[in-house]
Amino acid sequence: MNPSLSRRGFAGIAAGVGAAGLLGSSAARPADAAAARPVSRTRVETIRLGEVTVTRVVEYSGPVGLTSRQFFPGSPAELWQENRSWLSPDFWKPGTDMVNSALQTWVLRSEGRTILIDTGAGNDKFRPYAKQWQYMDTGFLRRLSRAGVRPQDVDVVVNTHLHNDHVGWNTRREGRDWVPAFPNATYLIPKVEFDFWNPENPVRPKYWQGNQNVWEDSVQPVREAGLVKLWEGSYTLDSSLRLDLAAGHTPGSSVIRLESGNDRAVFIGDLLHTPLQLEHPEFNSCFEEDEKQALATRRRELEWAADHKALVLPAHLPGHGAAEVERSGGNFRIKSWAGFSRI
Repeated sequence: MNPSLSRRGFAGIAAGVGAAGLLGSSAARPADAAAARPVSRTRVETIRLGEVTVTRVVEYSGPVGLTSRQFFPGSPAELWQENRSWLSPDFWKPGTDMVNSALQTWVLRSEGRTILIDTGAGNDKFRPYAKQWQYMDTGFLRRLSRAGVRPQDVDVVVNTHLHNDHVGWNTRREGRDWVPAFPNATYLIPKVEFDFWNPENPVRPKYWQGNQNVWEDSVQPVREAGLVKLWEGSYTLDSSLRLDLAAGHTPGSSVIRLESGNDRAVFIGDLLHTPLQLEHPEFNSCFEEDEKQALATRRRELEWAADHKALVLPAHLPGHGAAEVERSGGNFRIKSWAGFSRI
């Protein structure tokens, strides 16, 4: 295997990015993290895990209008202060107490297919109760093209769940209509998740206001186009990739498990939103539909990751975007960051 494409090195795809193999740090709280040079959000980088390549395509990175206590109501304020040396500046700004977050799509190439994991917030969407993502105008599709991906070449779109910041690029505006952004793709959605957000469902989700219009502009159009495949329990994508239900954040939240060669990884969507939860999985975000189940699921997946030396790739981490964890007493510690440059 080319070492520049290992899990801790990267191959640059965007112009001006070399393949010298930047290494993820080996310390749980890297002393040089705050001093390292931030990179442009438009940079596109790829790592290899076994026979699968993983490319990070960023839609947005920065504050999302929530303080640490608003985003994570159960987290002690002193815990953030105790960890400020490595949480700042990538993940948290101590001066304002604002949490940083990223919207990013993981592009997987496996067994000849191109697979997108989550599609961000999208452009031109009306989000009256989620104004951070309202009427966005980003160069996401251009960045995707820098990764060598044209919309018509995408084979599979995985929506880990149906929150507004995970399905936005399912569609694009064409005149007055919303049409599939990836017209040749199969859109994989957990059936329980699809049913939960279906307007015909009599149960009102906790996050129903924040998700207003999402069904109409980002889910129903791909369903009507015949592109949606609903799955239950687990779903095998290929010999390296499997989808598993991981309920809690939403009833149909799912993870993508990668096992290829000697490498393991888990794409865990919104099971965590800050790297502090990698070491302290005992607190939730404010967006959990079932808080008790979210806690149990997060711990279960981190246990699997630690026991299998698997890379953990959440949906929303800025910085290096992903990390490997190991057990530490009754919890976990960050063993090393992934090989992506910091954003």
